[in-house]
Amino acid sequence: MLEVSKLTKFYRNTPVVDDVSFAVRPGEVTGYLGPNGSGKSTTVKMIVGLIEPTTGQVRMDGRNVREDITAFRRRLGYVPEEAILYSYLTGLEYLQLIGRLRCLPEDVVEQKANEMLSLFSLSSYRRAPISSYSKGMKQRVLISAALLHNPDVLILDEPLSGVDVTSALLFKHLLEELARGGKAILYISHVLEVVEKVCERVIILYQGRVVANDSVDHLRDLMHLPSLEEIFSQMVEHRDLESTARDIVGVMRG
Repeated sequence: MLEVSKLTKFYRNTPVVDDVSFAVRPGEVTGYLGPNGSGKSTTVKMIVGLIEPTTGQVRMDGRNVREDITAFRRRLGYVPEEAILYSYLTGLEYLQLIGRLRCLPEDVVEQKANEMLSLFSLSSYRRAPISSYSKGMKQRVLISAALLHNPDVLILDEPLSGVDVTSALLFKHLLEELARGGKAILYISHVLEVVEKVCERVIILYQGRVVANDSVDHLRDLMHLPSLEEIFSQMVEHRDLESTARDIVGVMRG
């Protein structure tokens, strides 16, 4: 189990993430939601070891991951928010590189890389440079790279950015299959309809603090609201959005 305990990050004496605690359990897809600037990406960067927390811990199976961050990363699959890839490599070369960095045997790397590219409908582009790929194709390469070493924990930060409808549907089924296989999955997204379909539990962050941590069904019952979108809006957005939309159109019309 992945546990985040009292995680806090200050920048210039301002808390960007403030005393955040939650758990991501094996066999469960946990949604991590919040408006832009709420601290989601900062939380993720602290979990994966890209930045140091001011206070708090990240634990894997009860052990502080910073005691052996390399061992933790061997068990981690991570899709970052921004698709940063070596654009001069081909899709196949990139997956081969990731497989070797993960210390997989060469024959396993070759087999898995080619099979992943085929299953993500990238086989015909496997020898084309990544610089020629669309945004959605790059995302599929990143997802393939995160899965290549069969990790125990997956952290997926806006993984569907730019992907087409077919790939999004495949990804939904893939998440369900991974959860059935016992993976612990933290899923960060602004696409609330997808979160509502694939996540058993959601954590909602607002101004760096957790304002909800519960199952989607229980939140619906508790707040007497029919959808996650309406729950999210009521918890983190205090403006009348319909009125604001009318005002914007009014400004457009002069």
